[in-house]
Amino acid sequence: MSPSPFPEIGGAASAEVTSGAAEAAETILLRGRFHSMEPAQPQAEAVAIAGGRFLAVGEAGAALRHRGPRTRVLDLGGAAVLPGLTDGHAHMDREGLRGLLPSLAGCRSIAEIQARISDLARQARPGDWIVTMPVGDPPFYLGLPGRLAEGRWPTRQELDAAAPDNPVYIKPIWGYWRHTLPLVSIASSRALALAGIGRATPPPSPDVEIQRDAAGDPTGVFLENSFMPLVELTLLRAAPGFTTAQRAASLPAAMAAYHAHGTTAIFEGHGVAGELLDAYRQVHASGRMTMRTHLVASPSWRALGEVDPAALVEAWGRGLAGRGLGDDVFRVSGIAAEVGVTRENRLRASAETTGWAGFHYDAGLERERARALLVACARAGIRVTGIWPNMLELFAEVDRIAPIRDLRWVFGHITALSRDQVGQIRDLGLGVTTHTNRYIRKEGHLLAERLGLDTEEAIVPLRWLAEAGVPVCLATDNVPISLFPPIAQAVTRWSPAAGRAIGPGQALSRAEALGCVTRNGAWLTMEEDQRGRIAPGLFADLAVLDADPFAVAEAALEGIRARATMVGGAFVHAV
Repeated sequence: MSPSPFPEIGGAASAEVTSGAAEAAETILLRGRFHSMEPAQPQAEAVAIAGGRFLAVGEAGAALRHRGPRTRVLDLGGAAVLPGLTDGHAHMDREGLRGLLPSLAGCRSIAEIQARISDLARQARPGDWIVTMPVGDPPFYLGLPGRLAEGRWPTRQELDAAAPDNPVYIKPIWGYWRHTLPLVSIASSRALALAGIGRATPPPSPDVEIQRDAAGDPTGVFLENSFMPLVELTLLRAAPGFTTAQRAASLPAAMAAYHAHGTTAIFEGHGVAGELLDAYRQVHASGRMTMRTHLVASPSWRALGEVDPAALVEAWGRGLAGRGLGDDVFRVSGIAAEVGVTRENRLRASAETTGWAGFHYDAGLERERARALLVACARAGIRVTGIWPNMLELFAEVDRIAPIRDLRWVFGHITALSRDQVGQIRDLGLGVTTHTNRYIRKEGHLLAERLGLDTEEAIVPLRWLAEAGVPVCLATDNVPISLFPPIAQAVTRWSPAAGRAIGPGQALSRAEALGCVTRNGAWLTMEEDQRGRIAPGLFADLAVLDADPFAVAEAALEGIRARATMVGGAFVHAV
């Protein structure tokens, strides 16, 4: 846990506490601008915390009545405070994975890439694999290969010169970081030989190009016309992937990165594969879990075979019903479902690791089996999450067989919705999670034409959803990791790519947008009676911010950071 970044106020304990008239607080925070997101008391200047929960919220005097001989009293100096934020679709683990591999960030030429790899080779034993992060700068890896002085990718011969005694593989990005294609990875001659890739090697999919020179030999460069990498899980499977131990070791750093932006809880609605679930379990068992983490199971249907989905739910799925299994900081419930099975995903799923994904690639089923699974889940009280547009009609079809209205099923990554679909979402009792980083900021101006929409107001229609009473939860999808850009996108609808607002009539007020990452986030994890507001009896999860999101200019909203973050009354981030 991090120490407090705020000055401590000394002085004697109050008579009321020392005489036992009031419960003593462990921590009192004074002189804050607490935006409680609690309708009954929207503003406060102080809180008292004991046992991981808010003991008192209100004026300084009310909090100080709980001052005891061991109470820490901290002066926030007028800083704005929100309840801890919930990321509705975080892929938090991916932030930790970025730190496992050597970075090529900052390299502006092939020579600089070679120098970076030469340094790695000097630290490695002959024959050891050298696997690096992609070429380019995180988080988006933009402008390549044009940002390199040579205007092209390095070749296997150039990697050979940098590390003559080691196989080298430069990984591709996870394509949704940038949302433009192709993905590119590069292998040295030793890497190609160990992978068995030569002149006659065919690509595993039409989405993959093995770049070749004039003689027909591989140049070492692989191009992929898919957002989810395929080459590293097929052709370059010989290169080391992420192990469960590595995933577990990197999770605390991932949590810390999200805490730095005020996030205290995450929901992984895309589902988690067995290897990632095991990593989380290891971290939780070791007492290193600082993020309130709510995971959704991602079945591997290839591994499960032709099992009857209803029988599977009956056999082991009931433990995933309702809030599922776990405790206040780590919980698993619900099932992620998809309709459709592709050859490429079967190929990805044949690897021993999921790579960047963290979810099973073979979580999709043909429609009839998917419907049988969802009906069984509905009857067992199990929440289902789905992130693709084709899931909405399936949810409605299942509801006609087994009602789902009270199960809080989740329709994620919403792109464009008609008013009728918004009504359907309301009537099914669904919550929605957004991906505004993509569908407003990066691609909003393209969606109307691509989807044949009559109006841009249908693109991520937050106003329509709010008016219908649908719980909307904002999300980062790890691109980037702060929830404040999605908050800003909900308020301004601004797209830098378009240079204008996308569907401006769908904007939310600041209070509504902040409610999406606080109160609605707690609804998403079925914890609205435990967190999401600053109120007595709730978990003391909060974010002390470097600017007031109710007061700063709209242009400054997305740049807000946390000066300090608390989970259960303990500092997990402080600067």
